[in-house]
Amino acid sequence: MQISRRDMVLGLAASGLGMAGSGIDLAGPAWAGNHNSNAQVSKGHVSKGWAFGSFWRLVTADAQMAGVAKSVLDAIVDDVTHSMSPYDSTSELSRFNAAKTNDWLPMSGPSCAVVTEALRIARISQGAFDPTVGPLVARFGFGPIQGAVGRYDDIVVAPGALRKRVPGLTLDLCGIAKGYALDRIVAGLSQAGVENALIEIGGEVRALGMHPNGRAWKIGIADPLSNGAGVQRVVKPGIRALATSGHAVNGVRAPVSISHIVNPQSGRPAHMTLASVSVLAVSGMEADAFATALCAHGARAGIDLAERLGISALFVTDGSEAPLEVMTGGFDTHIEI
Repeated sequence: MQISRRDMVLGLAASGLGMAGSGIDLAGPAWAGNHNSNAQVSKGHVSKGWAFGSFWRLVTADAQMAGVAKSVLDAIVDDVTHSMSPYDSTSELSRFNAAKTNDWLPMSGPSCAVVTEALRIARISQGAFDPTVGPLVARFGFGPIQGAVGRYDDIVVAPGALRKRVPGLTLDLCGIAKGYALDRIVAGLSQAGVENALIEIGGEVRALGMHPNGRAWKIGIADPLSNGAGVQRVVKPGIRALATSGHAVNGVRAPVSISHIVNPQSGRPAHMTLASVSVLAVSGMEADAFATALCAHGARAGIDLAERLGISALFVTDGSEAPLEVMTGGFDTHIEI
């Protein structure tokens, strides 16, 4: 997802709550100050900084574990940025996008794996998620990707290489790369001996083990219709990844509303009648991509798609096309409040 998200609300991490979603501002003394600073909270340590044009946050048991976790996170964020960022002109993705050819282009294993998953989700969502949407996004003033408008089935993947059927085609992995980074970070933390942690990258959240006070992790999902720091729902994700997509930060509500989330099927910005979608899934990649796809689809079509595919999702709407809140795929079983 390309949407940026803000920090947790006052003291939520200290009480076992994290905040995910759009439109949440820095609030309260626990989170005041520089995003690159660290904070000590009750029975836990919080580290935070910037990544992928947004923020990251780690909650661990103590400063020692925080140091180990941060080294893992920094290495993975750097690797994913150099591989998949469209804002880095030297990245693998940028070089692929700049190549106007039908020839096979060498790509790293991680990049091929992310593209493979992006194309799988594109197929099962029947194009609601489309990693070739970058030029359409740029057309409405969001993102740097320029090139031909195509379709996901014009990208072919082989071991260690990608090919375009249309020479000017491009890839935009912003709707899935943060989820991929999150999955790698969770695996890396486990390998490094970090047993209990909460990791958030720009609203994509995964948890390991338990909160430092011994309880299950609880994640607050922002109320996208609130002008303040309201919480729509609090969920216990368990081992699942949670991703939220919405318009509150990178969107303009006016007589003609414009969002950074573009519906690949219509070629137009998504309707803002659907304020946000939160998805629980087995991986960060899947949660990230499906949240983007459902939000792009809009309220009615998005809810229909989630029900058809059995996606665990929370939809928050303005009430004009669907109920204010709709849950699908067993999302309600994770609700704490």
